[in-house]
Amino acid sequence: MTTVLEIEEAVEHLANPDLSKFRSWFSEFDANAWDKEFKEDAQSGRLDRLANQALDDLKNGHCTDL
Repeated sequence: MTTVLEIEEAVEHLANPDLSKFRSWFSEFDANAWDKEFKEDAQSGRLDRLANQALDDLKNGHCTDL
């Protein structure tokens, strides 16, 4: 099994072209993981309180236009 330390050491030894490829891959991997987590949180209702608070703030004039 590969540990985080082993992965860190392997990344530290990547040549620039491979490091660039890894960065691109990891960026996409991380974005997909975040999207999945956000979707699961939204579907489970964990974000409802925050959404309702934001809607209340908007309704009560506590927001500014960007």
